[in-house]
Amino acid sequence: MGITRRLRGAVLGVTLLLTTVTTATATAAPATTATSAPAAPAATTTSAPAAPVSTAARPESLDRPALAGTLDAVHQAGMYGIQSAVRDGAEHWGGASGVADVDTGRPMRPGMGQRIGSITKTFTAVAVLQQVERGRIRLDAPVATYLPDLIPGERGRRITVRMLLNHTSGMADYIAAAFPSLTRDSTASIDEGRFRSIRPEELVRLGLAEPATGEPGALPGHYSNTNYVIAGLLLRKVTGQDPATYLTRHVVARAGLHHTYFPRTPYLKGPHPRMYESWYGLIDPPRDYSVYDMSWAYTAGALVSTPDDLNRFYRALLTGRLLAPAILAEMQRTVPVVVGPGVTVDYGLGIYTFDFGSCGRFWGHEGGVFGAGTIALTSADGRRQIAAAWNLMKYQRLNADGTGLEPSPIDAAINTHIGRALCPAAPATPLRHPALRRAETGPGQGFFAGAPRPAADGR
Repeated sequence: MGITRRLRGAVLGVTLLLTTVTTATATAAPATTATSAPAAPAATTTSAPAAPVSTAARPESLDRPALAGTLDAVHQAGMYGIQSAVRDGAEHWGGASGVADVDTGRPMRPGMGQRIGSITKTFTAVAVLQQVERGRIRLDAPVATYLPDLIPGERGRRITVRMLLNHTSGMADYIAAAFPSLTRDSTASIDEGRFRSIRPEELVRLGLAEPATGEPGALPGHYSNTNYVIAGLLLRKVTGQDPATYLTRHVVARAGLHHTYFPRTPYLKGPHPRMYESWYGLIDPPRDYSVYDMSWAYTAGALVSTPDDLNRFYRALLTGRLLAPAILAEMQRTVPVVVGPGVTVDYGLGIYTFDFGSCGRFWGHEGGVFGAGTIALTSADGRRQIAAAWNLMKYQRLNADGTGLEPSPIDAAINTHIGRALCPAAPATPLRHPALRRAETGPGQGFFAGAPRPAADGR
C-alpha cells in the first residue's frame, strides 16, 4: 500500500491542502534572530457575548524575550521561516525567525501576507451567519431550500445549513478527487493544477461522488471542505454577489482588516514569504508553491492574511462586532467532529474550541495549503491571542511501518511557542493541541494536515 493511500486523510487536513513527495529531509535555512515589531493599534471592542475567562492565573504582561526565544527555536528545529503575533489586552508583540526565501536568504518579517487555508472557514461562516441574522437564511433549513439542484434527491432535503457549517452533513471531501495522483503516491496533480481554474460546482460534484462519511446530522461529524464550498455557493445565491466580494465588504472591512484578501490571480500581493511543500518527503527538496490558482479552495480556504489581521478578526468576532450575541452563541455551540485518525475536536460553526487548563478556553481555527501553515487562537473574552504562520509544510516523515508519522521537533517547538503565548502561567505544561496529536497519529481530514498546533485542533 502506497504512502498516499495510507495517509489519504492528509490531503484533507484541517488546514487546507496538499503537496508532492520524494524522500529527503529538508535542509534548514540559516537561523535569524526573532525580531520584535509593534503591532497595529488595538481595535475598539464591545462587551463579549461569551462569559469572560478568568485571568487570575494569567500574567497581564507579555514575556517578549521568552516569545522571541521560542519562536527562534521553531526555526532551529528545521522550519524555514515563521512569524507570530501575540496579544494580551492592550499589549502586543510581533516576531519572526528564519527565512522567507531559501534561495536568497531573504528573512521572514512580521506582517508578511500568507495563504491561511482553512481559517477562511471562520470568515465564510461569519458571512453566512450575517445572513441568518438578517432573516435571509435559516440555520436549520435544508440546503435544497436555497440551492434546489445542487445536492440531488433526498440528501439535499436532509442536509441543513447548520450541518454544512459544523461538518455534520456526511458529505466527503473533494480534495483527493481534485488531485487524483495523490492516491497513487504521486504529487503530479499538484503541479498540473498550479494554474488550473476549477468551478465550485465541480468541487461539489467531486465531493458528492465520494462515499458519504455518515448520515446527515449524525455525530461525530467529519471535517470536509465540500461543506464550505457549498456555503460559498449559498452566499452567492442569497446575496446575489460573488462570495469574495461579499466577504470583503461585510466581514473583512467590517473587522477593520487591511491585509486580508481573496487573491484574484495565482500571485500574492505585497511582501510575502515563499511557501514550500515537502509532502512527507515525497517532494525533495521541498518545492515553492507560493504561486498557485486557489480556485480549488474557494470559500473553504483561499484567503490571504497576516497574523496581526487574524488577531484583529477573531477579537472583533468574539467581542460582538461582527455578529449579534444570539447569533454568536449559535456559532459557539459545538459538536464532536473527527479531524484525523483518533482526533476529535469540539467544532462550532466555522470555529473550534480548545480548553487549556487554568488559562481558560480559546477559540479559533488553523489552516494549511501547499507550503503554508497558519493557526489563530483567541481567549473567549478576546483578550489573549496568538496567530502564527510558517512556510514549510508536510515536513514530518512516516514511521517505520508506514502507519503514522514520526514526531517532529518542529511540531514540539511550535506547540511550545503557542503554549508560551497562551498560558505563560504554566510554561512547563505540555500544550496538547489536536494538531500535535494529529502529527503523532497521522494526517487529519481538514484542508491540509500535517501542521503542528496546540493539543486541540480541527479542520
